Amino acid sequence: MDIIEPILAIAEKLYGLCEEVKANKKRCQRLARRVSALTELVKAVKDRGFGKKPELVESGLRELKQTLELAEGVMRKYTTNNYLKRITKAYHFGEEFILLNERLNDAAQLLSLVLQVEHRDCIDKVFQEATRLQEDEEDRQSDCLELRNLLQSVVQDTRETNTMVDAVHRTVDQTQRDVQDIKDIVESLGKPSVYLQDIREIKPEELTYDFPIMPIMKSSHYELYKGTYNKFTVAIKRYTCLLTCPSELRSIFNKEVETMKRFESPNILRMFGICVQDENGPNPSYLIVMEYCEKGSLRQVLDSNCNLPWDRKTQMCLDAAQGLYRLHQTEKKSKVHGSIKSSSFLVAAGYRVKLGGFELAKTETSLQKNKHKKNSSLNYSSPQQLQSVNHRYDKACEIYSFGLVLWEIATRQVPFKDCSSPSQIYQKVFVEKVIEPLPSDCPRQLEELINACRSFDPFQRPTAGVLVDKLCKLVEEE
Repeated sequence: MDIIEPILAIAEKLYGLCEEVKANKKRCQRLARRVSALTELVKAVKDRGFGKKPELVESGLRELKQTLELAEGVMRKYTTNNYLKRITKAYHFGEEFILLNERLNDAAQLLSLVLQVEHRDCIDKVFQEATRLQEDEEDRQSDCLELRNLLQSVVQDTRETNTMVDAVHRTVDQTQRDVQDIKDIVESLGKPSVYLQDIREIKPEELTYDFPIMPIMKSSHYELYKGTYNKFTVAIKRYTCLLTCPSELRSIFNKEVETMKRFESPNILRMFGICVQDENGPNPSYLIVMEYCEKGSLRQVLDSNCNLPWDRKTQMCLDAAQGLYRLHQTEKKSKVHGSIKSSSFLVAAGYRVKLGGFELAKTETSLQKNKHKKNSSLNYSSPQQLQSVNHRYDKACEIYSFGLVLWEIATRQVPFKDCSSPSQIYQKVFVEKVIEPLPSDCPRQLEELINACRSFDPFQRPTAGVLVDKLCKLVEEE
């Protein structure tokens, strides 16, 4: 019960902070209302006890406390940064609202398990998925409109200030950079959001790409092109000379669309849809259209000569963790990727990392000549998988693999690269319980997180949600 009072105290701080923010007011107020509903659950748990699974409930409460601390840190920035920086950063906090609301939803689902029906009904009204997503989108649109008007007035005010401080060149230069930052945000607010695009069948005339001259990459199954769709830069996988008929492809695709919509996130590779070209010709082409990530795979970035200081590495770790969390965090709590490794993540502009490799998996498999089962590389297999081929692949196994990806980001090396056979990997990982070292200058808290993911005991590995909470805190502290 010692955990409950600190949770209630943090919640009270949040209510006050949400009233003081200067931007994203709607989302802050919505967040406060959801925290309020959760505190009622926490008070009910305090009165009724932890139920039949006290360890699970206590763990959930500790995660909730961590999430509320993260929310407090985010909100506090709105009230402590100088005016320009507060406003320019506020727009980028949109992604953090998505995360915070998902983490609060996790806590609500867990705590409602120990309460009576009337309490569960109450929390369901607040956190019901369809209603919650609609409310969040309405709040986002309202905040964007208000923020755009506010930023435009700031630009005008700052321009007027510039005429009075020409002699202070350093100040002017910084002010001009701030103005440009604001102008860029104003411009981006007017652009369509990639996440508001429907996943659908795309007409051939809606796509533009350099076929057959400039493929980015070729494989045994497809050619990859860079193109444009609806003013977005996209990557296009082109399959040809296959037996799949258009009706079969459409049937499989339509079944997968609703599933894909559940995993939409800034840190999951965005799918736009499929396209059938020359459908009635002798050799129809099937295209899968997806978000374009200009820097390639995470492994390619780590193998390059680009500069990756620790603050950038930590942000990349957070991006990757948010993608995995969005996949793991579903209503049924059952979705896993199945092949987590550095090549499964893609890197967009600004070194933003996105999880890929599972989008429209059934649709894509239907287009491949050799329909073999996707397996994770042995180098990323957990000790339990190495011990028994019959071990059920679960989220704990996936967290172990993800820990190796985090280790790759920290070291830029390949895990167990000196092992040339399955027996050598088994010997190192399962028998000797080897944990490959991290750089001596690796931040201590990041080192602890990476090592926790690589724990031999699956029960010692953190969940994706806990990883995100702790990495968020690390990023904020840098």
